[in-house]
Amino acid sequence: MIFVTGGAGFIGSNFVLEWLKQRHAEPVLVIDKLTYAGNRDNLNSCNGEIGFKFVHGDICDYESSLSLLNEYQPRAVLHFAAESHVDRSVHGPRDFIWTNVLGTFELLEAVRRYWSSLGNRDSFRFLHVSTDEVYGSLGPNDSPFSETTPYAPNSPYAASKAGSDHVVRAYHHTYGLPTLAVNCSNNYGPYQFPEKLIPLMILNAIEGKALPVYGDGLNVRDWLFVSDHCAAIRRVLQAGRIGETYNVGARSERSNIDVVRSICRILDNLLPKRSGCYGDQIEFVKDRPGHDRRYAIDPSKIERELGWTPSESFETGLHRTVCWYLENMGWVNGVRDGRYRDWVKANYDHRGS
Repeated sequence: MIFVTGGAGFIGSNFVLEWLKQRHAEPVLVIDKLTYAGNRDNLNSCNGEIGFKFVHGDICDYESSLSLLNEYQPRAVLHFAAESHVDRSVHGPRDFIWTNVLGTFELLEAVRRYWSSLGNRDSFRFLHVSTDEVYGSLGPNDSPFSETTPYAPNSPYAASKAGSDHVVRAYHHTYGLPTLAVNCSNNYGPYQFPEKLIPLMILNAIEGKALPVYGDGLNVRDWLFVSDHCAAIRRVLQAGRIGETYNVGARSERSNIDVVRSICRILDNLLPKRSGCYGDQIEFVKDRPGHDRRYAIDPSKIERELGWTPSESFETGLHRTVCWYLENMGWVNGVRDGRYRDWVKANYDHRGS
């Protein structure tokens, strides 16, 4: 069995769904606190499967985590659980430090105690899922982030993830815990909470709302389709070297304004407006504080050592994503409750154009 923390969130739920589709897949226990972005409905297709169990739990609860570990005896823990939105971290950093740093520590303490009791400790793995944002911001001509790039986080979110990365590293070097880590570029795809750029733009566009783009729109991100990220995680779990970090990216750098315009072009073809085009709805708004200019990942290590490469180009992945949201408006309506609408209003209404 494997444990997946945060398995009802965006990346975690995609991982669980794809894991269970594998032939002879090991059973999965999902632990999720079900905060605003954790959605139990993401895993509805798993209901009734013998190899799936869901527990409503909090990684900050050491005793609960240890009890579950001792009861189910997993051979691996995959740690996805995190507060993960930069804008929310600017407005309320406390939850990010609490969950991402303290929560990771409490989970590691439980895992260390469980692992220490195992007869065969060599086969156990703790895989930590992190982000490229821990490395800070790149200039236009800088080389992409590698695994040896110094950490330089610029937002409370990035700082909290950097802290969790360091704690995981320390538990390997101090206690010998067999850890693995991945630092990924910007994920997109099905089940992503609609506050993030790509789903926000898709949904605003079809609802006739403004498409708010921060600053000049030239901030650059390296975009990774979530299924490719999940495949990379499976490969790292299978064959990654203990104690190592693997950067996961698709070599798909795009500016934010180019991403938004690409979404508009896809929608112009799939769901044409009665007049004009979706690009007419683009509005430039005041930038967010500390907005990193560019992220880019060098995935050479995972390509060279583990043979992983992405299956989707940005164009094919984005088209699949737009189609998924158009075909799953029931899911969208279910996650956009009052708390989400209040958040969008608080984050964007004061910025203006």
